[in-house]
Amino acid sequence: MPDLEHRLRNHDLGFLQIIASLWGVDLSAPDARTALPKLTRSLLNTELVLEIVDALPDGVRQALDALILNNGWMAWPRFTLKFGQLREVGPGKRDREKPYLEPISSTEVLWYRGLIGRDFLMREGELQECAYIPDDLLSMLPPPLPTGPEPPGRAASPGEKAAIWHANDRVLDHTCTLLAALRMEDPKRSPDVEDWQPPFEVVYALLSAMKLITSSEQPVPEDARPFLEMPRGKALAWLVRGWRESPLFNELHLVPSLVCEGAWHNDPKGTRDFLLDILGEVPENKWWHLDSFVESIYERKPDFQRPAGDFDSWLIRDAQTDESLAGFKHWDAVDGALIRFMITGPMHWLGLMDLASPAVDAPVKAFRFSDWASDLLLGKPTPNAPNEDQTIKAYSDATITAGTLTPRIARYQVSRFCQWLGEQEGIYSYQVTPRSLQAASEQGLKPSHLETVLNKYGEAPPPSLIKALHQWDKNHGQVKIHPAMILQVEDPKILGALRDSPAGRFISDPLGPTAAIIEPGAADKVASALARLGYLSDVDFSTIDTKPTDQDAS
Repeated sequence: MPDLEHRLRNHDLGFLQIIASLWGVDLSAPDARTALPKLTRSLLNTELVLEIVDALPDGVRQALDALILNNGWMAWPRFTLKFGQLREVGPGKRDREKPYLEPISSTEVLWYRGLIGRDFLMREGELQECAYIPDDLLSMLPPPLPTGPEPPGRAASPGEKAAIWHANDRVLDHTCTLLAALRMEDPKRSPDVEDWQPPFEVVYALLSAMKLITSSEQPVPEDARPFLEMPRGKALAWLVRGWRESPLFNELHLVPSLVCEGAWHNDPKGTRDFLLDILGEVPENKWWHLDSFVESIYERKPDFQRPAGDFDSWLIRDAQTDESLAGFKHWDAVDGALIRFMITGPMHWLGLMDLASPAVDAPVKAFRFSDWASDLLLGKPTPNAPNEDQTIKAYSDATITAGTLTPRIARYQVSRFCQWLGEQEGIYSYQVTPRSLQAASEQGLKPSHLETVLNKYGEAPPPSLIKALHQWDKNHGQVKIHPAMILQVEDPKILGALRDSPAGRFISDPLGPTAAIIEPGAADKVASALARLGYLSDVDFSTIDTKPTDQDAS
């Protein structure tokens, strides 16, 4: 039979570029003649061929296997009768309508990937129009799949996993941050909370389900402290075990596109067990196509989370349109969305799933179990987890920094004494202020406790900071910086006359013979009083910073 180069020889550059895009290879050439040898060299790669074949939908793979079992060919009419027609389109219509993006048959899928050709060949003693697999490709193809239960969905194609997001353990950093914030009765203290992955709501729900916080949103010290002191690998395994077993962590109520209302109940743990069981059927170490996996569950067991197949009584709305999503017709918007969320959300955030998509800014199209997954699902610490050995650093301007690999218990303790400034590139920044020390004092903490933490987990703090802590402990608030309106006059007599008038009650602290602070909100009243005394004034608000401030210093 003809080889791959012969099969592609009579096609235009556009067709060759279609094949290249579907195989996920680069093809840069001015014309088909130049492109052809480049493309065939790229495609005749055994590893890439196996990836492309693995990614074929079940029906398409059956069509390819039928050719393999028949020594690589089949009469064209018989092949298309069994596996569907190939639409006849010229280059112009093909480029306009792009039939390769929405193929109508297994024949079209194989055709636009270059896996089959169509030609008149001498077979069984006569010239026949045949569907065939190019000889050099045929030698690289895997044997036909055995008949039996099919895996749920299909493998992802190379183009569907171009951008990869590996599982990570950032959830440990956010749980530490939130526990400290809740301890200070301010759950959204972090200015970076809107950018958290996992989102704030998920971290909060996880802590609540793990019973690390009470119903009054306070950490449970006897449970939170051991968790924060665990090595990272052990702490992540502990979270995964708790997630698996918890009947309280309800992923359905956390799907961003859904609003759940009413008194009905679902079984989140049962749903989780079902999903983990069916994920166990996915081939190991394979990138798997997400949408085909969801479709497989729809075909196998669409009522996987619905008692007695009840699709009508749960009150669920679309978060954007407010449309009711009751009824089986909304399966994909509810049940399908839940499956996608569990794989791309909690299972990824807890270190179990790697994710991939065609591009960095494209939706997730593929997943696979992470290198950590098998250990985590068995309750074992993640291997080679980094040590939390970064030191705390304190500075003379009363700022303190800690890294993501600073012991979490240390960062938890430091944050209770400080105002949070932000997180940038894995560095958490804090500011010690009288207000933050007062808040810590109300929690029973003393500046000496902060000094102990700084000495235990960091380098020796600067003497000026230690002096400031001692001064505050002795005298409490010493300096306060706040916004104010200042009255400035040219002649001291004007200020004296104003003080002697009824408006004198609006004049606060003097700043010298010709300036004073005006009580908040009294600028217009002072201006009117000055006019009655014969003095015109300008009220200038342009230099006032109206943003809230907490620049207390000790």
